[in-house]
Amino acid sequence: RRYWDHLAGSNPTSSLLSGDHRFGDRMEDVTRAAEDDSIGVLEGFAADAVRLDPSTLTADEAVTRSVLIHEAQAQAGELRSRYSEIAVSSVMGFHVNLQTAAPQFPIIEPEHAEALVDKYRAIGEMFNDAVKRLRQGLARGRTPPAVAVERTIEQIDGSLATALETDLFLQVRSPEAFDEATERVWRESLNHLVESEIRPAYRRYRDALANEVLSKSRPQERSGVVWLPDGSEMYERAVARHTTLPLTAMDIHRSGLDSIESLADEYRELGGRVLGTTDLSAIFDRLRHDPALRFTDSEAVRAQAVRALDRAREAIPDWFGRLPEADCVVVDIPEVAAKDSTIAYYLQPAADGTRPGSYYINVSEPTTRTVFESEVLAFHESIPGHHLQIAIAQELEGIPEFRRHAWITAYGEGWGLYTERLSDEMGMYSTDVERLGILSFDSWRACRLVVDTGMHALGWSRQEAIDYLIENSPQAPNNIVNEVDRYIAWPGQALAYKIGQQEIMRLRDRAQSSLGSRFDIKAFHDTVLGSGPVPLPILGKLVDAWAAS
Repeated sequence: RRYWDHLAGSNPTSSLLSGDHRFGDRMEDVTRAAEDDSIGVLEGFAADAVRLDPSTLTADEAVTRSVLIHEAQAQAGELRSRYSEIAVSSVMGFHVNLQTAAPQFPIIEPEHAEALVDKYRAIGEMFNDAVKRLRQGLARGRTPPAVAVERTIEQIDGSLATALETDLFLQVRSPEAFDEATERVWRESLNHLVESEIRPAYRRYRDALANEVLSKSRPQERSGVVWLPDGSEMYERAVARHTTLPLTAMDIHRSGLDSIESLADEYRELGGRVLGTTDLSAIFDRLRHDPALRFTDSEAVRAQAVRALDRAREAIPDWFGRLPEADCVVVDIPEVAAKDSTIAYYLQPAADGTRPGSYYINVSEPTTRTVFESEVLAFHESIPGHHLQIAIAQELEGIPEFRRHAWITAYGEGWGLYTERLSDEMGMYSTDVERLGILSFDSWRACRLVVDTGMHALGWSRQEAIDYLIENSPQAPNNIVNEVDRYIAWPGQALAYKIGQQEIMRLRDRAQSSLGSRFDIKAFHDTVLGSGPVPLPILGKLVDAWAAS
């Protein structure tokens, strides 16, 4: 419980989004002192758990011990990398995440609304501290990538140019208990804070990036963290954090190259049937440029996502014994973030049931959005992918709070990628055209193993990473650029998808081989999802124990 309280207090915005209002009046403390304090606390939790004798624990308590040790050590290691000194990202930056989060805050009771006013007051100081951390990084020769700084400046300029009344910080729900006069006074307070404190804080941050950081930022030829003084150690910690397995960067790089090669035959078989060609470059060219494989308007992008989600809801009872109570809905990525955002993402339900799970989809520039990838994207982010996994975890009973709400990247994203091919087994793809999306996404994730390690361990330039993805996947160029910039700003995270998928499939194959005709796919899925997020070595033990029983 103390560990969960520490996590919730250290991440008050995420806690609020999940429905935990204990820290709803706070913003994240990004100072070096807070970071040092958190490292000590986390390492203390891990040490306490290590001292527990697992032979005295129940099976589930032993899982809790193992998860806590792994997560506390990994989180402390991540903090030791001092990412706040280089943390600039137009894709995953806190300036974007805050704007996206605000309309989703579960403001249910009057005290929640009052706390939000205090939270908004604290935003300016957090921005000031973020600038101080960037200055600390500059003093130590640790700088963010120039492309991230340039795009963030452009993004903030666009945001500040919008009308105040459309600001996402003002698109928050109000408590039903508010009468008209109370709500008017409350909203006037929010308007004043956005105009007099939050927008000026964004401006100060933007000016610091433009006037102090940009000229010293890493050029595109040195985008990876390997070019930082402590970059190799940073990346080793990132690989361990996001894969949960004892892998080296070169292990992963070679695995990605092998995966790309193995997908070629699948492309030729399906491409010959659907596109009338078995030439790999011709297949990629058609998938990337054929207007018949593109949407024509934003509504069509949205409608396809809704249809896929509806179809998945109907299919899951035959493949899963445990189903979540929380629903999942389709939501547009806000326009202010859409240009620099990824193609889609998922936001978990509020734990108190006030907000469903949300499948955010990028409907901007619809003629660049592919029809053949629309269904695989929906299945990954919503059902049977992230929504099923996260909502089930949140609703588990009898396990500690931190296990219900943890995010272990290899488990989470590995499951999402696993469900892309599972959805074909479940018969959910409309046609062979949509099945091409399975291969497109699989090669995209395999390319990540190559380019993430390429940039952050081998010193590849940004352009080398972009060129590799263009040559070895049919992703649209605008998506490739956004994705590469995401990998630059978030070292190691992109490795988790393919590594996790491969491990889940390996565990499934091993259990199926062991059990033969007694293998039950519903029971296997319930085992994988039934303990909440866990590191992959612990998942292996859980699956083996289920098969043995």
